[in-house]
Amino acid sequence: MLKGILNYAHYLLEESIEKGEKVIDATCGNGNDTLFLSRIVGEDGHVYAFDVQEEAIAATRKALINNTRTNVSLIHDSHENIADYINEKEIGGAIFNLGYLPKSDKSIITKGDTTVNAIDVIVNLLKKGRLIVLVVYHGHEGGKEEKETLLRYLLHLDQKKFNVLRYGFINQQNDPPFILAVQKK
Repeated sequence: MLKGILNYAHYLLEESIEKGEKVIDATCGNGNDTLFLSRIVGEDGHVYAFDVQEEAIAATRKALINNTRTNVSLIHDSHENIADYINEKEIGGAIFNLGYLPKSDKSIITKGDTTVNAIDVIVNLLKKGRLIVLVVYHGHEGGKEEKETLLRYLLHLDQKKFNVLRYGFINQQNDPPFILAVQKK
């Protein structure tokens, strides 16, 4: 059975991340991925959740409170500044949901250069065998540029050090989202 995009993103991370690890939600949005990661790493693990929008931070905070999750640091800043907040020597994984916050201002979007900057930091912190999962929504203004920037960057990651997967449905209309997953060898 083929999994939907978000289900497959979660499946990949669930198979990779272990309890007690430190992980990153680079775009916390409405808090769904943050909550998911919080459960996977358990009380001994920790999630660093980033977003540029206060609305996203507030929604994520509410989801965490409603689910009594306390192992998360909410960071109201761009994921491109991850290095300013993460003092871990290694992390167990990361997820990005790219595009814009659903049901909000569609002019506030993730951008290829800031996302690449964040990935560049995370790949150096990532434990061997672990993943960065990017859910790429590209059907909005600016989305195609971000997609192309990411693909150019990931295409040139050293194949001796990383595997890069692309997963998506090719027969769907209207620029269907897809997953890019980077695994450190």
